[in-house]
Amino acid sequence: MTDYFEVHERDGAARVGELRLDDARTTPALVDDLLEDAGSLWSSDRDVPEGDESKLTVLPHRAFPGGTAEEIQASFAVDHPDVDYPSVAVVSSEHVEEQGTDAYAVSDVQSITNHGAAFVEAVVNVRESIPADTALLFSGVATPRNVALLAYAGVDAVDATAAVVKGTEGRYLTTDEAYFLEDLEELPCSCSACQQPREEFTHEDCAEHNRAALEAELGIVRRRIRDGRLRDYLEGQARHDQWLTAAMRQLDSQWGYLEERTPILRDAQLSAATKDALRRVEIQRFADRVTTRYRNRFANPLVLVPCSATKPYSESQSYRQFHDVIQWRGHVVSMTSPIGVVPQELETTYPAQHYDTVVTGRWSEDEKEFVVESLRRYLERNADTYPYVVAHVPDEGYRDIVERVEDSWDGDLDITYTIPEGGHPTDDDALSNLGEALSGELKYSKREREHNTVRAIADYLLGDGAGDELFEAIQTTSRYPKIQVRNREDTQLATMVPQYGTLSFTLEGARRWVDSDAPVKRVEIDGFVPHGSVLAPGVVDADGEIRVGDEVVVEGPNAFAVGRAEMFGREMAESTRGVACEVRHVEEK
Repeated sequence: MTDYFEVHERDGAARVGELRLDDARTTPALVDDLLEDAGSLWSSDRDVPEGDESKLTVLPHRAFPGGTAEEIQASFAVDHPDVDYPSVAVVSSEHVEEQGTDAYAVSDVQSITNHGAAFVEAVVNVRESIPADTALLFSGVATPRNVALLAYAGVDAVDATAAVVKGTEGRYLTTDEAYFLEDLEELPCSCSACQQPREEFTHEDCAEHNRAALEAELGIVRRRIRDGRLRDYLEGQARHDQWLTAAMRQLDSQWGYLEERTPILRDAQLSAATKDALRRVEIQRFADRVTTRYRNRFANPLVLVPCSATKPYSESQSYRQFHDVIQWRGHVVSMTSPIGVVPQELETTYPAQHYDTVVTGRWSEDEKEFVVESLRRYLERNADTYPYVVAHVPDEGYRDIVERVEDSWDGDLDITYTIPEGGHPTDDDALSNLGEALSGELKYSKREREHNTVRAIADYLLGDGAGDELFEAIQTTSRYPKIQVRNREDTQLATMVPQYGTLSFTLEGARRWVDSDAPVKRVEIDGFVPHGSVLAPGVVDADGEIRVGDEVVVEGPNAFAVGRAEMFGREMAESTRGVACEVRHVEEK
């Protein structure tokens, strides 16, 4: 099949892609012509070919000619002999089967929108039932207010039917409201339709404005997806309608659906401006991996400290003051909302150095409970490795969190609090108490810190125990955080990437990974030698645990390579187009 839909960028379930009809559309997009034809197939005034109800072909920019799917294909081939026919399968959200088409239009969208749970259940069911490299089309429901949510859930294309109909009825649409035209003294828009005097503005003009507003909102959505920040935008946008907020929260409960599609790293800053940020995949994934994969390797006391606005934390002025006192005599773990707990070895790992949050000086109960749970799980896993705990935390929220964990702890938990009531972490008295709490402790070395950092990142990225499996006997060169990892024969195995707090393997490092007992994220390819990119058609199979941004080993009959994933694992295996992964080093067999 000729490529008619290809995904270029991903932001969770949302994608920017290219839908090629008679011209190319960048999705999420308005595709009225395609969806009008698709809609006509299930409308009451159109005869549906008997036996073809589950798979109907729609031709872009052409009237539906009738006949069977085979007759339609043959008709299209006469006019377009050099291309296959682009097609849409019309499906019910409850009964979906793969049809081999380029796109899927959902026939019962009217009954599932405006109801958060029904909408999410329908989108997830359809998206999980069709190939990853096909477009999902919703007709008759998109407005400027809801289209960001549609895209976030995984819808690739919409039409302007709902927006235009509302306009002809005198409803003036914006991204936050649907106004009755007669209630507007002035028009809050500068589109071409709104340039004329208010008294001359007709319902037809209103429909034109609504379509323009929908197109403008789609432009914002595409920009946000490219930036990796659609969720930041949606957390504000969803507040304009109760069902949108409900749908966003219902999507958050679909962990498997969203987590599989969410990259493990991004360039974009994560904005934590609402309590809904606590439910984000990036936040939940970090907290889960820290509390199930990270293992403390220091023999020194645990020192709990508050976070800082500067990222990574160690570059902040307050942390420099802490360091001047601690002097590597304690293992520093930061407490923060919305991330939870951050061991010093993972301070650069996404999203620990990529988030920003609202600072009010007050913690919400939701924030406290999240960090309490993170700290409790962290200590359940690691408390036995620490001789005692030093809590260098102020009153506002932090101390309450530590005390809740201490009060609920089953057994002895030796905690020393070093900041006087009402004091600040950098006050002289507080720093003096911190130094006194660590008196007599031996310093751990720079080498120990760097080796444990590499191992901790490997655990976080690859799985519990991977750090010791891969990097038990190593040496490190360069300077933190630009650490190079070498074996005892001085062959480079990996490099720490400070921008994301991840590891970039060499071929020798990849071989060590494959030969170890650590879980390998493997991409099996056909009999070619990749250079630069591995395209999806060349992928034979891929590990289902692969996420966008993961380090992957690429193997085939003729090549062994290492690189970074551009698709999640199942998408690589299913797709017939697009870049599956980027190869960094390759060796021909």
